[in-house]
Amino acid sequence: MKRLVALLLLLACAAPAAAAVWRVQPGQRIGEIIERAAPGDTVEIPRGHYAERLRIEKPLTLRGIDRPTISGGGEGDVIRVVAPDVRIEGLIVRDSGDDLGGQNAGIYIQPGAHRAVVRHCDLAHVLFGLWIEKADDVRIEDNLITGMREKLSSQRGNAIQLYNTRGARIARNHISFARDGIYVDVSHHAEFIGNVIHHVRYGSHYMNSYHNLWQDNESHHNQGGLALMEVRNLVVRGNRTWANGDHGIMLRTLQDSCIEDNVSAGNGRGFFIYDAEYNVLRGNLVIGNRVGIHLWAGSFNNQVDGNDFVNNQEQIRYVASRDVEWGKQRGNYWSNYLGWDGDGDGFGDTPMEASDAVDWLVARYPFTKLLDSSPAISTLRLISRQFPVLRVATVTDTRPAMVPRHKDWRAWLEATRNDAVRD
Repeated sequence: MKRLVALLLLLACAAPAAAAVWRVQPGQRIGEIIERAAPGDTVEIPRGHYAERLRIEKPLTLRGIDRPTISGGGEGDVIRVVAPDVRIEGLIVRDSGDDLGGQNAGIYIQPGAHRAVVRHCDLAHVLFGLWIEKADDVRIEDNLITGMREKLSSQRGNAIQLYNTRGARIARNHISFARDGIYVDVSHHAEFIGNVIHHVRYGSHYMNSYHNLWQDNESHHNQGGLALMEVRNLVVRGNRTWANGDHGIMLRTLQDSCIEDNVSAGNGRGFFIYDAEYNVLRGNLVIGNRVGIHLWAGSFNNQVDGNDFVNNQEQIRYVASRDVEWGKQRGNYWSNYLGWDGDGDGFGDTPMEASDAVDWLVARYPFTKLLDSSPAISTLRLISRQFPVLRVATVTDTRPAMVPRHKDWRAWLEATRNDAVRD
């Protein structure tokens, strides 16, 4: 019996204590309660305005009740996370410092703060929304992030900045008025899903990062939508980029990646593809852009099939010394294709050539587009197609589809026209 009692006492001493829940009381400071809490505890913050800057050096949960506000007073970081396994939920975090060199942020997740979670927070008037460096398996979900909109773009920080991380999940955040929406460098095996980004420079500014997923994000009214550079083994699926001044989706120095089922509508360039090889582009809708695809700098050996190119002012701007063949399996749809389908199999009987000598002139000397309907330009276009000596390197589609695969293409075209009228 004595041995049983001793064993029970030993087990009781060895069992971990239950995590405590601390409630910040009127007149108390949040930082004071954080210091008193033990690792694993939860600190609840009732609705109110708290003017303080927090440093979290132990694993715990910081949970807002009825959306309390924590203001950094315009200095430094509002919350700095030092320890791993910290959760921050339901807070309004605002008024960081504005020192770009100091990387002032609403929430700064510093090296080693692995598995940090930030959910259902509003970050307002902050230089960087979240700065995340050398912290793995972070979760940044369902947050509203607004930068310092009174500053010029170059004087703002990025809404979410990832550097040297692995396994991040960035999902369903709404981002505006930062420098770049999501800035990613040397960060691998991450997921970027369902984010909405507008009125920034680049919706994403992404480089030197591999084995990542971009899915179902929306990027509009930015200088550029998705800028994906110096990367490989990327999946870019189901994103919508529209009304961006320069490009919808940029693929620069990209290899071994799949870009599928995206919509790029009403941008300066639907796709800007530079030095990209061994990629698959399929099922994309490229519609109502000034240039559908700008392709150059040795972007060969890509499989481009089953896409719809609809009512772009210039379908393809191609700069290279040899032809590229697309549409080898399913064929792409081209709204300006003038061929026919004599056997009724759904594909044109003659190949589609995306550009001729006139397109080559317009790409290099844009002012010649003013003469687009003139007899001289029409004659040059006819002659260039009849006499191979005047032929320029182009993109050819051997089996152009006769109808677009995207059933909603008219809605996207109407939306881009309405947006152009508003602008």
